[in-house]
Amino acid sequence: MVAITLPDGSVRRYERAVTGADLAADIGPGLAKAALAIRIDGILRDLKSPLDRDAKVAIVTRKDAEALELLRHDAAHVMAEAVQELFPGTQVTIGPAIENGFYYDFARNEPFTLDDLPKIEARMREIVDRDESITREVWARDKAIAHFLSIGEQYKAEIIRDLPSGEEISVYRQGNWMDLCLGPHLPSTGKLGKAFKLTKLAGAYWRGDSNNAMLQRIYGTAWAEEKQLAEYLTMLEEAEKRDHRKIGQDMDLFHLQSEAQGSVFWHPKGFMLWRQLEHYMRRRLDAAGYVEVKTPQLMNSKQWETSGHWGKYRENMFVVPDEVPSTDENAPVLSGRGELMALKPMNCPAHVLIFRQGIKSYRDLPIRMAEFGCCHRNEPHGALHGIMRVRQFTQDDAHIFCREDQIVDEVRQFCELLDVIYKDLGFERYAIKLALRPEKRFGTDEMWDRAENNLRDAVRLAGRAGPEYGWQELPGEGAFYSPKLEFHLTDAIGRTWQCGTIQLDYVLPERLDATYIGEDGAKHRPVMLHRAILGTFERFLGILIEHHAGRFPLWLAPVQACVCTITDDAGAYAAEVAATLKAAGLRVTSDLRNEKINYKVREHSLAKVPVLVVVGKKEAETRSVALRRLGGANQEVLALTEAADRLARESAVPGA
Repeated sequence: MVAITLPDGSVRRYERAVTGADLAADIGPGLAKAALAIRIDGILRDLKSPLDRDAKVAIVTRKDAEALELLRHDAAHVMAEAVQELFPGTQVTIGPAIENGFYYDFARNEPFTLDDLPKIEARMREIVDRDESITREVWARDKAIAHFLSIGEQYKAEIIRDLPSGEEISVYRQGNWMDLCLGPHLPSTGKLGKAFKLTKLAGAYWRGDSNNAMLQRIYGTAWAEEKQLAEYLTMLEEAEKRDHRKIGQDMDLFHLQSEAQGSVFWHPKGFMLWRQLEHYMRRRLDAAGYVEVKTPQLMNSKQWETSGHWGKYRENMFVVPDEVPSTDENAPVLSGRGELMALKPMNCPAHVLIFRQGIKSYRDLPIRMAEFGCCHRNEPHGALHGIMRVRQFTQDDAHIFCREDQIVDEVRQFCELLDVIYKDLGFERYAIKLALRPEKRFGTDEMWDRAENNLRDAVRLAGRAGPEYGWQELPGEGAFYSPKLEFHLTDAIGRTWQCGTIQLDYVLPERLDATYIGEDGAKHRPVMLHRAILGTFERFLGILIEHHAGRFPLWLAPVQACVCTITDDAGAYAAEVAATLKAAGLRVTSDLRNEKINYKVREHSLAKVPVLVVVGKKEAETRSVALRRLGGANQEVLALTEAADRLARESAVPGA
């Protein structure tokens, strides 16, 4: 007798083993038709999997969250089958589901082109219409290797050879096509539907190693419904329009070039944007009781070894030999190496060293130590992306050294500060996630229990542990030294970005011997809260550019107003208008060129200038100006002094 417990608590009993498909049919014909897979004791399995023991079972349909990854994985397989039908001799390698879609890497002598994608999509639809049955088979290792070698699939054979000796070799048969795969999969290709789209081509090294062959990767997206696909494609179109690299060029904010891979050349307007954000953050931090510090770029490798970062991050650090000058007059100036130095990839060890200077009392805590610290990480060239992912970056970093009894209140205050800053910058929605202990970690279980519970309590105390803040716990995703809260912004077109974080750390103060004198006169370890709100200036500015599509709030815009003349004889008055606006605290430029006003409006609109102050002979005579807002079709005529006062009020920095 097999007892199957369903999600509603009801139990169905069977005299013999049944499959998930049998269970769905027993419940009802509608569910049998909609069923895609089953969840057995929380683990996703094929619909045809046998239920031969007592278990908790749920039928998975397109409406369930886990169905999306299943659909995307199957879309990758259907694409691979289509490619091999259309382009015989192509080898398949790996094809996983990823966020928002899927990809498959192919080995082929001829390059794919964008013109091939519609052909592949059309064949994918044919395969869906064929409704090919998908079944799982378990093969002997030698048989599987021999089979894939016999059909020219060298990469599949290599994958099988490298699998652990005791691992089961599962092959999924999809019509006449087969692939090595762990699964699970849909019962047939017809269940996939046609809400998919192939999106782009890319290159990828086999197994991510640049010493291996370069493969061809085809990306796609797949959704449960056509409506979801259409919404996603619309979002992609909007994202392309908002691309920070294009807007950055249109607004003359920054550029990147190969002579400084992964570093940003900030132009005057771009650095003005940076400065405004930095000044705003500094005011908020000053008001919240932070002290600001500045620490060295280069530190001895021994310091990173002691902190534990050397073993964890060494491959991503830029290491510099500390050359020893030669004492031999005939030898080269630098004759040998001394100790290794490293450009800092983060600020935290240096902040501990500042904390250790002088004796600290329990009365001194908390100490909130902030730094807009320039850091370097050796990111792979292929991972670099505009100013979103770079090698040189500046963190809005801070570390709070506090007592155990201060943790919850400090984290609560941080949550409240972050909320104010995000809303000032135009982000009304964000989700909070608690990343819990990873498998490999420093510290004891008791320490991790205490740290995780403190973060939970702080979020509850701040009133942000409800569904409106997207509260979620993420097992295994904490840092190696601490759990952390992650803050995920939602931008104007629905994308999410993880920016803010606060990590509760007992380990680093121990490793770097940070202490304070407690009320009992004995030495105690402070707790260290690592926290950031923006994350890095570069990435956050990229997010801001795309969120606002370059149309920044007036207080943040690098150029707030441009005085434009209609006629040449208004030049003198335009200079007076610009001077008046600058005296009111506005960032102003002037356009006195002998061009038509419509041309000037178009040009400055492309540069996303928030306000155009238009003046001509009439305005000069009446000492007035005509204000045209970015994106607006109308203009407002005001007296010069009134316009200056209004724009000054509108451009006031939040919290100033």
